[in-house]
Amino acid sequence: MTAGRYAPSPSGRMHLGNLMCCLLAWLSAKSKGGQVLLRIEDLDTVRCPRVYADAIQDDLAWLGLAADGPTPTVYQSERSGIYQQYYDILLKKGLIYPCFCSRSQLHAASAPHRSDGQVVYAGTCRGLSDAEVARRSLTRAPAFRVRVPDEEIAFIDGHLGRYAENLARDCGDFYLRRADGVFAYQLAVVVDDALMGVTEVVRGSDLLSSTPRQLWLYRELGLTAPQFYHLPLLLAPDGRRLSKRDGDQSLENLRARYTPQEIIGKLAYVCGLQDTPAPATPQELVPGFSWDKVPKQDILLPEGLF
Repeated sequence: MTAGRYAPSPSGRMHLGNLMCCLLAWLSAKSKGGQVLLRIEDLDTVRCPRVYADAIQDDLAWLGLAADGPTPTVYQSERSGIYQQYYDILLKKGLIYPCFCSRSQLHAASAPHRSDGQVVYAGTCRGLSDAEVARRSLTRAPAFRVRVPDEEIAFIDGHLGRYAENLARDCGDFYLRRADGVFAYQLAVVVDDALMGVTEVVRGSDLLSSTPRQLWLYRELGLTAPQFYHLPLLLAPDGRRLSKRDGDQSLENLRARYTPQEIIGKLAYVCGLQDTPAPATPQELVPGFSWDKVPKQDILLPEGLF
């Protein structure tokens, strides 16, 4: 059976972009007769208080998008022991090493950058001797990176088509554990989706470049990868990315002004699933859902729609 998922980070109330992702994930799974699971990505417990996680679940239920999988809500903050087990697999393979680079060093103008501005790690700490690691550890706690191969990892995205990256050239060795001991997103999301039985992942195109390194981790850990669908980002009418920090069209504000059906209908219109922004329930949209209707380019929120 198809198993989709929501995986929000509860650093604030959901905004319309988050909700669009939830709606498309729900519709994609339901159009195949599947279920939807919920995972709260609260690895950083300081930034992600439980009150926001509770609000997200309440918002989803209010909108008719509640998760309905066989397992209860998964909280990443409670799964460090599980991540450690899979981290140890990579450690035993000799793929993990300590990194002492500061943020300023990583983002220096001389550091390698991709065409989109993302930093490519230059492997500065990759060959440190045991003695040098011990010396540097006296003054700075290291983070830990995983060694990637000079290999192209390609996949067919269910919405955007073929995408490929050479891990060494386009990404570089990436973090698996922060200096404070918190496991990194890349490891946690791979382990969680595999163990939860997720068969398809619907998420924003800003995470497209994460997929090759995650597919490589699936392979190294002996786990089965899901099908990926990357959707366009929903932008504010002035072209800005929507942000929880800015309170852009948060569910807290939207719930005071619209019914659930009005919000769902307007989002369905923006996504190309309806010809008009008429009110609709998620269930009413299932029969007509198709990824072919969803734009591939980022979507500008029409002025005055919300």
